[in-house]
Amino acid sequence: MCRIMVTWGLVSAAMCFAHTATVFFYTLRFLLGVAEAGFFPGVIYYLTHWFAQAARARAVDVFYFGAPLAFIFGSPLSGSLLQLNGAFSLTGWQWLFLVEGVLASAVGV
Repeated sequence: MCRIMVTWGLVSAAMCFAHTATVFFYTLRFLLGVAEAGFFPGVIYYLTHWFAQAARARAVDVFYFGAPLAFIFGSPLSGSLLQLNGAFSLTGWQWLFLVEGVLASAVGV
């Protein structure tokens, strides 16, 4: 899981340096899909081993609840990052990918 998070973060951060559609959509989006492909099934697999059957549904529910929380807290953060146009000569969308990638890699480490 740690390798998945670090790889996911590095590829996501690299997306802020993509300047052509080919690099962005075909190369880096493909690599991002490869990097994150095992995350969801891996978490579900580990939850089946970490929790007894009686508590497993509750643990999976808590994991699923992470997506709505990410939308609630991530949307204002994304909006504020998009306002950083021109800071350190990066546009807002570049800041978005860079911060996302650095945070994912930090969680992986």
